[in-house]
Parts: sequence; C-alpha cells; structure tokens
Amino acid sequence: MTSSVIKFDHLERMTDDTGLLEHSLGRIPRRREGYSTDDNARAIWACLEWLALLKNREMEKRLYRLLDRYLAFLLWAQNDDGTFHNNFFFDRTKEEETPSDDCLGRSFWAVASAYIQLNDPARCEAAADMLRRGMPAAWKLHSLRGIAWGLAACGLLLEKASPPGVDKEELATLAGRFERRLLEAYWTHTDDGWRWYEPELTYGNGVLPWALWTAYRRAPRQEVKEVAEESLAFLIEMMSGPEGTIRPVGNRGWCSRRYRADWDQQPIDVMKLALAAREAYWATEDGRYRDVVRRCLAWFYGKNDGNVPLADRSDGSCCDGLGPNGPNPNRGAESTLSYLLTAAIAQSISVEVVFDEYVDNETVRMANTRI
Repeated sequence: MTSSVIKFDHLERMTDDTGLLEHSLGRIPRRREGYSTDDNARAIWACLEWLALLKNREMEKRLYRLLDRYLAFLLWAQNDDGTFHNNFFFDRTKEEETPSDDCLGRSFWAVASAYIQLNDPARCEAAADMLRRGMPAAWKLHSLRGIAWGLAACGLLLEKASPPGVDKEELATLAGRFERRLLEAYWTHTDDGWRWYEPELTYGNGVLPWALWTAYRRAPRQEVKEVAEESLAFLIEMMSGPEGTIRPVGNRGWCSRRYRADWDQQPIDVMKLALAAREAYWATEDGRYRDVVRRCLAWFYGKNDGNVPLADRSDGSCCDGLGPNGPNPNRGAESTLSYLLTAAIAQSISVEVVFDEYVDNETVRMANTRI
C-alpha cells in the first residue's frame, strides 16, 4: 500500500463550505444530521498526517483547502470560555448538548498539532488563538479520554514550541497533572487479570496507552513506561482474534472482566489501537508494534471477522462498522477518517499491506455492490 492508492474523494464529498458533515446514507452526505466538532478536529489531524507524507503538489493543495475549512470550523465552534461546542444542525445553529470533555481534548490536540506542523504564519495564528483561549478550559478536563488528548497536546507543545501567551511552566504543570491522573486510574483498576484504566473496555481505548507513550517519549520515566506497556499489551490481547486477526471490542455491551461483546466493531477503535502501537514502536523500536499496525490496516482491507473489506480504495471511504451480518452500508466521517488515519499511521512507519492478500476482486465487487 502506497500513498498513490490513497484517495480523498469521499472526504471531499462529505465536506461543504461550513465543514465536514457527520453522517451519510451510503456514500451520500446526510445533511439533515449536521456537523460535529469531533469529526472536524479528526479531519484536521488526518490532513496533517498526510501532508507530512505526500510529495504530490496538487494533492497537497487539495488537502490544504480542506484543512482550512476544518480549521475555520473549529475557530467558529469554540465558545467564549475556551470549550468547543460539538454538535450543530445543518443550518449552523447549535444543538442542545452536554459539554464533552472528549471534544475539548481532541480539539485541543488537533489545534496543537496544527500549530506545530504548519509553516504558514497565518494558519498558525488561528491555531495559536484557539490554544490560548483553550488553556483555562483544559484545566477542567476530568474524563480519561479528554485527559489523554490533553496530555498528548501539552507534550507536543512542550517538546516543540508553545505559542505566545501560552506559558511553558503552565503546560508542564498541566501535563504532569494529566499524567498522574492516568497512572492513578490504572493503578486503581488493575489486578492480575485486568490491566486497564477502567472497569470496562469501551470505545476509543487505544488513546489511553497512546497518551502515556507520548509522555514517556518526551520525558522517559520507568513507571510511565510500565503502565503504557502493560496496558497496551492487554489491549492488543483483548482486540486479537484467531491467528492474530484484529477483533475490536463490540459496542453491543463492551468488555468487562466477565463478558466481551464481539459486535458491532467500530473502525475508530482499530485506528486508536494503531495509533498507540505506532507510538510504542517509536519509543521502543520493537517490531511487534509495527506488526500490530499492519494488522490494523489489514482489518480495513478484509482481514477481519467478516472476511470483507470495509475501506474502498477507489474513493477513500469506509463503512461505519462491522456486524454479524456484514458491514454497515453507510460511510460517515468518523469511519472514513479512521481508515485514512490508519493508512497514514502505517505509511509513517513504512508498514505495507497488500490489499489482494486478504480479498480477491470478486469479493470486493460483491461487497461494494451490497453497499
């Protein structure tokens, strides 16, 4: 798999002059269900990942056009108190909602990544403004996934360069607070048979060990490495089926010490596992983590419990999930971005997956016909 086969057609199809639409019916955007800041933050991240990999000038211009749309969305979605409103109707009015720590943490990470990676001062200033306004809100993060995104964002800004108006000492203090919170959660819930931060494995699990691996790479400490290593090993074990096939924890009941749901499997959980494995590989150079990334990408291409591809390389879209009766036919923003991000993660550490190794052309044709 090389960048030449990566397509952004569906991402562009799902993007209008406001931002990235959240849902689709099949391949067609479902406008009545509006937008989410979560998806636009993920889209910023996906564009940045691919801009760091691509050498094609026309493709770069296309991604920058999309990136500007998503940055503008987050700039608009940020509230006066620095938090981000998550859900919007198609007419751009706000939906009623409970504020989301995950949305704040993920958005904070996305704009921190944009500030660090982008060379254009005009784009950087938009990211810097959101970071300055978001810092007071970041101190109030309490959910583990929001904290994980916050820890990674703080670490990135500490390692590279923080924007004017964002104090390095404050960033370091906040990062230390987030790190301790994750470590304490792990020590509270872990025992001989359960090595995790919570009493259940639910959604987006890989972001928790990933955040600690980012902290370890920035400032190596043995206790951080041990928790990151043990929890990621546990997650890999719980997300592996026969012969090493990736088997995400299903959202029809999640996974506890006594029960594990196999369906429905979500692309975002596979991407978060790949993300954590890449960070662990960067920290340790252990080839086993590269193999996990390879298996995650293979899941999208048909090496999964349904033996059917979820990603369509012809337009870069991805089915919304995998159930006992096959793929969900819809191809929304979250699933499509999960595929594009997993492919970028794999390419960034030179992991290749041969699509035809897992499915033949007739299987692909039939799957796309059903979808």
